[in-house]
Amino acid sequence: MDPFESPIQSNGQNEDNNFGDFEKVEPVSTTTTEEEDMYSAAKQPEQEAATGDLLGGFGKNLKIDPRGDTSETFEVPKAVLDLIYWRDVKKTGVVFGSVLVILLSLTSFSVISVLAYVSLAALTVTFSFRVYKNVLQAVQKSNEGHPFKVWLEKDISLPEDKMQQAARALAQHLNEDAVRLRRLFLVEDLVDSVKFGLLLWVMTYIGAWFNVMTLVILAVVAVFTLPKVYETYQVQIDEVLDKAKTQIMNVVEQVKAKLPFLNKKDKQKTQ
Repeated sequence: MDPFESPIQSNGQNEDNNFGDFEKVEPVSTTTTEEEDMYSAAKQPEQEAATGDLLGGFGKNLKIDPRGDTSETFEVPKAVLDLIYWRDVKKTGVVFGSVLVILLSLTSFSVISVLAYVSLAALTVTFSFRVYKNVLQAVQKSNEGHPFKVWLEKDISLPEDKMQQAARALAQHLNEDAVRLRRLFLVEDLVDSVKFGLLLWVMTYIGAWFNVMTLVILAVVAVFTLPKVYETYQVQIDEVLDKAKTQIMNVVEQVKAKLPFLNKKDKQKTQ
């Protein structure tokens, strides 16, 4: 610096340089609409996962998207959830008891016999009630009309859109299962086919202990009991499941340590 240069001029030059540097700073670009759309689209799966966690348990809606279109979903009817969770004890008891009696009857009688006896019992009840109401109207000289008029005029046709949606979902699952079974039977992956063989071997013992009807009865009992039990004792059950999950993971890690080819498979999947 020139010794004869005044400090004021020096300071002025520094300030000019500082302002010049400040002017060269590029302004922060604002987020465009396209970037916001991309960000919201990226965050949408996380929000949907969080919503699924909040719904949790057996009560959340089942979402089926057979064509990859997220706008089309298949939801479990509220009436079915009310039955499973015993919101109305009398209604659930009647439905559960009737289904259980029919299934138990099928274990001793043929399907034709059970259908014939159940239909005959229903016809006897409705016929007796119709005759009773006709006699009562004749004695009281009233004209109330048909006792089942409300049920006769009620629309019981199935909605076409729901049926098509369910059919597409069923077709999707059948196609996926067919592809999965093909790769298992044709040994596309050695480890998966070995696991499938072990599962079939276990199922031979299950088939020796239970028949199909027994498994169906157990499944119906589980549907009408497990959701309510889980809802009532959710905290305790989650603690036990977490402990069991930890132990299973430890066993899996030990198995992978002794069987190195499983680790190679996992690495190939991650790659």
